[in-house]
Amino acid sequence: MSRFVIAPSSSRDLDRIAEYFLERNVEAGEKLFREFNQKCFNLVKFPNLGRSYSHIRPNLRGLPLDGYIIIYEVSNEGVNILRVVNGRQDLEALFADAD
Repeated sequence: MSRFVIAPSSSRDLDRIAEYFLERNVEAGEKLFREFNQKCFNLVKFPNLGRSYSHIRPNLRGLPLDGYIIIYEVSNEGVNILRVVNGRQDLEALFADAD
């Protein structure tokens, strides 16, 4: 496993998060995005980090990120970053719409 891929849905999530921090605290936003990148590279090395959410969808996992959750799946091609969502969000409802 050698790479991670950011899905369009997680790219949109990251855009919304960036907009939030641009209005409130740029330095905190920059720190969050540095941590996000580091966690993604760590997932490439250790793809089963974090919590399993297989009760929602097979192979679905999540890794905490300062109040958010990086939602991902591991495939033969690498780690697919599916969403980056608020940790208090109802994940079952989020993925029920995706089916």
